[in-house]
Amino acid sequence: MNVLIVYPEKKNAVTGNFCSARQYKDILTLLGHNVTLSEKFEGQRAELLIAINAEKKNRDIVQFAGAYPDSRIIVILSGTDIYPEPSEDSILSMQLADSIIVLQNKGIKQVPGDMKEKVHVIIQSVVKDEPVSGEKLVRKGFDVALVSNLRQVKDPFLAAEAARKMPQESELRILHAGFVLDPGLDEVARNESIKNERYRWLGGLDSIEARELIRSCNLLTITSKHEGAGRVVGEAIVNNVPVISTCVDGVTGVLGDDYEGLFPVGDASSLAMLFQRAEMEDGFLDGLKKSCMNQAFNFDPATERNSWNELLENLF
Repeated sequence: MNVLIVYPEKKNAVTGNFCSARQYKDILTLLGHNVTLSEKFEGQRAELLIAINAEKKNRDIVQFAGAYPDSRIIVILSGTDIYPEPSEDSILSMQLADSIIVLQNKGIKQVPGDMKEKVHVIIQSVVKDEPVSGEKLVRKGFDVALVSNLRQVKDPFLAAEAARKMPQESELRILHAGFVLDPGLDEVARNESIKNERYRWLGGLDSIEARELIRSCNLLTITSKHEGAGRVVGEAIVNNVPVISTCVDGVTGVLGDDYEGLFPVGDASSLAMLFQRAEMEDGFLDGLKKSCMNQAFNFDPATERNSWNELLENLF
């Protein structure tokens, strides 16, 4: 069938929404469908609309529902759609949807009760890449990847603050890859890179470069205040890179509430303590790796593909 995928896009930036749109196109094409990607609905006829981000694509969803009432709509909830609470636009998009997809197990609890029966959990899969150079880049010291666009909700400089609190003998360095999505944060990142020898802003990287960065580091850190962590968790896990993260549903929905690499939102001191344990405490980093690898099955491409196939068969 003809499928239209709409997603919110930022010019000159690689976003999670764009990566998701491409991944869903690949999956549905493999399943035999004709898929078109677009930043907005402009009257395109389709049997199915897949809207990534209930709030930002609300207008597209409303217009499509009015134009093609016999077609189906699937809404994929991003972290900002449901955290801290769903907006009126997000709720309206959910009401118009025939099916709702959440990307981690805890997402369903944020969906209003009368719509929970429409919810499906489909965790985004990750294909393990081979290093571009043919072998894994070996770094000196203790490098931490922060793959996060510069937005206030991501608390983008918390890791830099934590790095300043590390003991003098530490060799920790934060390598931050991210495009500037909130105005003015590029200047903050440049100044931090100059003043903080443990922090380096790499600017925006494409998907391949970002995955290469994660693979080459000792661990990945996530500092988001309340939204989901997205695909970056899976990209770390399938490459045997452990995660240290704020205690947010996007991570605990995959790794569990008892995962040892969690710290309170906004708490730079607790993050620094976890960094120190990971770098200097025997067995701690290996323990995080083991816990992460135990969840690697969640990111199997065949599982995601089968989940989509089952959802579409039931929907139609």
